[in-house]
Amino acid sequence: MAAKKSKNIYFFGGGRADGNKDMKDLLGGKGANLAEMAGLGIPVPPGFTITTRMCHIYFKNRRRLPRQFLEDLHRAMARLERMTGKKFGNPSNPLLVSVRSGAPVSMPGMMDTILNLGLNDRTVRGLEKLTGDRRFALDSYRRLIMMFGDVVLRIPREEFDKVFEGFKARAGVKTDVEVPPDVLADIVEEFKSIVQDKTGKPFPQNVYKQLEMAVAAVFLSWNNPRAIYYRKQNNIPDDMGTAVNVQTMVFGNMGDDSATGVGFTRNPATGEKEFYGEYLTNAQGEDVVAGVRTPKKITALKEEMPEVYRELIKIAQRLEKHYRDMQDIEFTIEKGKLYLLQTRAGKRTARAAVKIAVDMVKERLITREEAVLRVDPHVLNQLLHPVISIDAEYTPLAKGLGASPGAAVGKVVFSADAAVEWAAKGEPVILVRKETSPEDIHGMDAAQGILTSRGGMTSHAAVVARHMGKPCVVGCEELEIDDNRKRFKVSGTIVNEGDFITIDGSTGEVILGQLPLEDPQISGEFEEFMSWADKFRKLRVRANADTPGDARLAREFGAEGIGLCRTEHMFFGEERIGVMQAMIMAETTSERKKYLDQLEPMQAEDFEGIFEAMEGYPVTIRLLDPPLHEFLPTAEEIKKSIEEEESKDNPDRDRLEQLRKLLARTEELKEFNPMLGLRGVRLGLLYPEVYQMQVRAIIKAALRCRKRGIKVTPEIMIPLVGIEGEISKMNEMVRYVADALVKEAGIKLEYKVGTMVEVPRAALTADEIARHAEFFSFGTNDLTQTTFGFSRDDSAKIIKTYLEYSTRCEKCGGELDESFTCGTCGGTYSMKPAPILDTDPFQTLDVSGVGELMKIAIEKGRSVRRDLKLGICGEHGGDPASVEYCHNLGLEYVSCSPYRVPIARLAAAQATIRAKQKARQDKKTSKKKRKKRA
Repeated sequence: MAAKKSKNIYFFGGGRADGNKDMKDLLGGKGANLAEMAGLGIPVPPGFTITTRMCHIYFKNRRRLPRQFLEDLHRAMARLERMTGKKFGNPSNPLLVSVRSGAPVSMPGMMDTILNLGLNDRTVRGLEKLTGDRRFALDSYRRLIMMFGDVVLRIPREEFDKVFEGFKARAGVKTDVEVPPDVLADIVEEFKSIVQDKTGKPFPQNVYKQLEMAVAAVFLSWNNPRAIYYRKQNNIPDDMGTAVNVQTMVFGNMGDDSATGVGFTRNPATGEKEFYGEYLTNAQGEDVVAGVRTPKKITALKEEMPEVYRELIKIAQRLEKHYRDMQDIEFTIEKGKLYLLQTRAGKRTARAAVKIAVDMVKERLITREEAVLRVDPHVLNQLLHPVISIDAEYTPLAKGLGASPGAAVGKVVFSADAAVEWAAKGEPVILVRKETSPEDIHGMDAAQGILTSRGGMTSHAAVVARHMGKPCVVGCEELEIDDNRKRFKVSGTIVNEGDFITIDGSTGEVILGQLPLEDPQISGEFEEFMSWADKFRKLRVRANADTPGDARLAREFGAEGIGLCRTEHMFFGEERIGVMQAMIMAETTSERKKYLDQLEPMQAEDFEGIFEAMEGYPVTIRLLDPPLHEFLPTAEEIKKSIEEEESKDNPDRDRLEQLRKLLARTEELKEFNPMLGLRGVRLGLLYPEVYQMQVRAIIKAALRCRKRGIKVTPEIMIPLVGIEGEISKMNEMVRYVADALVKEAGIKLEYKVGTMVEVPRAALTADEIARHAEFFSFGTNDLTQTTFGFSRDDSAKIIKTYLEYSTRCEKCGGELDESFTCGTCGGTYSMKPAPILDTDPFQTLDVSGVGELMKIAIEKGRSVRRDLKLGICGEHGGDPASVEYCHNLGLEYVSCSPYRVPIARLAAAQATIRAKQKARQDKKTSKKKRKKRA
């Protein structure tokens, strides 16, 4: 029996559709939602979607469309002709289509689109005759040649732009819509000459050839550099592929009764419940998002086309209610008739996401559980961005549209490549462009903020900046940008590349120079939203904090204790580092103790402030961890000081002797691999007086707090333990010192002694170690380092190469070009080769390696101590994916930097909700299986 042929083309339009909104994996987000809208009876231009399955086939077939599929494609066009009453390639009544991408996950602007496909030298005359509008027909044709040339034929768009701008200048016009028909006719001929010159072939006149080439080009755009970069930045799998949507063209550029626009059912920047958007009359969709003209606010449509506006609002409200989420819609008005071209869940700022989630719960559109799942934990970073200090005095240099909130300060650069280059040197930069395009995404990512002279709130710059959480100002038309001379001018003021500016993405203001910024305050709806998250989550969230100030900030962000207080940071204060260095230089134990006695009250004062700020929540204090040489100048620095002193006419002999002793001690402490040398517990065992001083400081601070009526829960953590004997001896010493102080004070004080699990042996022998440790805190930064054998300080280049190894040939290691052809051996790949690492293991927990060690440690540890307390204190504690893994492992808490505490709280809540949903689903599946067996 022959295998059933897979369906690869799904139709929509005319109130009917083959698919629906739940088929995004197959039809892509755009195709699935077009089908859904068509099924709801919303006016959608008819068309069909080519599945993501065909995208995979295209790449596996060495980037060729199978013959059988091409036959199916021609039949699909014949059906579309019947649906529309028009003929593809027929000059009397030409059918024109758009060819657009549509991935299962929204990737705005990252892949390619071709409009007006089906026009050629014959059909353009037919379109002119049919519409009676020569200008419209020629404008549509020049757009097709330019887009087709750029997307399909790979001719740089600048080649066309340069010609177009030259014709406009000679015609004495400023805007595209002012270009007269005769000039457009000349532009079309010049565009066709560019195609001939650059490709050696004429612009294709066969409309089916145009269609086949366009479909292939859109599939190929799944693997263009900006799409690959976007997927990497947003953790989108490379193997999803894109669908292709072929849709009947409707025209917003047919005169003043035609328009095109983008709308949001709620304000994407603030979350306010208002229809928000922009449109352009006599334009096509690319004009709005490309920012070539500054669009009008959507409210102006109410005056220009009141009936269309009312219909648009009605449809927008219906879509939001149907999808139960804020919608981002694209529309075109052709001769007074409204068409919807797309709907999708709208991108929004963190502020808007929280407000929309809270409001929709109150409107009974969604549950609190759904609201908590709606907000991506990563975007909460946006709420924590700095703002311009309230005390700052300034006069704005210019004002545009505040497109993405937050303030940024940086040096002006005028290209994406320059932004990356300067940022790599540690320079904060503001990317200044006339308008951005998807090719600029790497520069936008590197910049502190983005400023454009064109475009509106739905332009590329605005949408991408909001998604990235970058402050952004768009449509600042006062800016006269000169890319060649690398400067911009505003009313006589010239700002050169490298000059500092400040931008405010909330107000749209641009200010010359560096303004002071301050941290925002969190309150109101955010607190309400986070209170819901806190009710769902099981994991507690602590902070890594080393000072009373950090501890207070952590509490403001909702931290429920401190999971890691690094005591070594306290010794770097100006009045302390000298004493610390003297202690290291000491040659006898008694001399060391003399300096340790000076350090003890300083440490105790810090601990007391931290205990006070934590208000009774647990505080885990790690005893001194780094090697002693880190507190001393480097040998090179000391040698330079010696040379400078010796070169003086009257060198200070005492100072020289001191420097030489310091050099000798530095050389004595030098290790080939200090991260695996004399540090952590080893330091405490060789120099027990150091750890004894720290324990005394902790306990004395805790006792002073108890006397003042402040509840304290100190947890003393021994770092780098890997052998049972290490923790057993340190546990005895800590308790001996602590218990003596508690007994002397006559105050009841509970404290815990535990260890940081940060070497593989500690995990593998956790049952032995747990006999002497009341808690384990997984130090995943070092555990990752020791598991992989990667140096945290030196492995960045290696990891970067491993992450990007998909750009190298698997046979010879040569670089691959955009078409995945090796420049060395000539080998080709149908799809991008797999990288060596999918994620940076220092950012997201390595589940299969480090995660397995954690699992072993938990099982072994709890086998001998059932009440063993478990947490994580590496920066993985603030990474949402790692937090979810920690929840599933059964940890009690995660700990991260103060600014990541809200992210961890939300991630922990989502982990709990998803685990419950999975349990419910597993129960249903199990029940079905039992019924089936019965």
